[in-house]
Amino acid sequence: MKLQKWLGLITAAVTFSATALSPISAQATQTNAMRDISTMELVRDMGIGINLGNTFESCGDWIDQWGDGTPHAYETAWGSPVITQDMIEGYADAGFGVIRIPVAWSNLMGNNYTISDAYLDRVQEVTDWALDSGLYVILNIHYDGGWFNDYANTGMSFSVNYDTCMEKYTRIWQQLSDAFAEYGDYLMFESLNEEGCWDDIWNRWSGDNTSKERAYSILNSINQTFVDVVRTSGGNNAERHLLIAGYATDIELTCDSLFKMPDDPVNRCAVSVHYYTPSDFAILEEDASWGQARSTWGTQADFEQLDHYMDMMKSTFIDNGIPVIIGEYGCPKNNKDADSVRLFLSSVCEAAYTRQLCPVLWDITGLHYDRSTCQMIDPQLQAAFQEIIGNNATQTGDINLDGSMTIADVILMQKYLLGNTALSQIQAVQADLTRDDLINGVDLTFLRQKICQHI
Repeated sequence: MKLQKWLGLITAAVTFSATALSPISAQATQTNAMRDISTMELVRDMGIGINLGNTFESCGDWIDQWGDGTPHAYETAWGSPVITQDMIEGYADAGFGVIRIPVAWSNLMGNNYTISDAYLDRVQEVTDWALDSGLYVILNIHYDGGWFNDYANTGMSFSVNYDTCMEKYTRIWQQLSDAFAEYGDYLMFESLNEEGCWDDIWNRWSGDNTSKERAYSILNSINQTFVDVVRTSGGNNAERHLLIAGYATDIELTCDSLFKMPDDPVNRCAVSVHYYTPSDFAILEEDASWGQARSTWGTQADFEQLDHYMDMMKSTFIDNGIPVIIGEYGCPKNNKDADSVRLFLSSVCEAAYTRQLCPVLWDITGLHYDRSTCQMIDPQLQAAFQEIIGNNATQTGDINLDGSMTIADVILMQKYLLGNTALSQIQAVQADLTRDDLINGVDLTFLRQKICQHI
């Protein structure tokens, strides 16, 4: 049967006129429901993101002594002003689709690893503001004073410290899972930050790999515990999309075969890595014993290195159906060429986004986003980010996001118009071929025409 004839039969099965069907807005509505979308679709729907850095993850005994014992004392200890709803809405207005909220949950923690009600309420308030602004939220356990180091000891088996750490870890996620149980799928939990590595057991520079498997097994065990705790906690957590920290969130180490994604009964997990490469540009502001700081970036070798690592993540995870979020990428601005900073940040963003990875910019007060004016500091950088999203969000008709426009997309749109399925926000953008913020029979007609033109 010829394609045109088959498409005609599909069309005849239901009335597709714009007047026969109520127009449906292409803008997805955020609710507390868990949508029937894959984690790959959800991550793509996030677009690009930014971190609320050096805020709720601030920690240190000196804060107890200096502060007044309130959440605001910790919130502002590392230079942030008190977060307001306007600040959070400004991130959405700047074009970001997801905000990552790093948290040190040990702050004001009581006996039996009980999270402070006041601290949890404050984080929850900011989370609510973000969700109300249409942002996705990634909520994690961040550095938190470095207690993850205690998972390891010098022996060859798990230690008492391991058991104690796992008890604390489990208690934290039990409490967070309970507190956010009824939140919808715009909220994602992240198992931990980049502390999932134990150099005293194994490190890539030692030349001794005898304990490498043990080091990886600790992280794999933590990540599996994370999934198990969340999945059995009730509410929407049975289906919540989860972010799994890679080994040291390092791309090469996470792509190692010893790193294992946890078993998840609903298969709703993504993997997280960070990108601060090359470190002499993306980390160093001044010369150090281990490297000489660079002020510029943008050579052919720099671009080749970037492509190498992004291709590695794509081939290892994306091509095997595992979504990827770059939970942090960035560089300082002190002693750096401004054009190079802009080029680096936009290049990393584009290299990730065009390979279906979600890049989340690391930001702290006064670095890239001004928390006093609620705007991006560098309008050129903001424009570059928006161009990246715009150039790759053109309506192609690839509604099922499989990389091509086929009859399967026609069938999916038909089901949507009949009310038999839902579309994610990114799918809705792909389905709105007429760019009128509506999805109706006119879009279906355009889609059929586009397919016929390509055969």
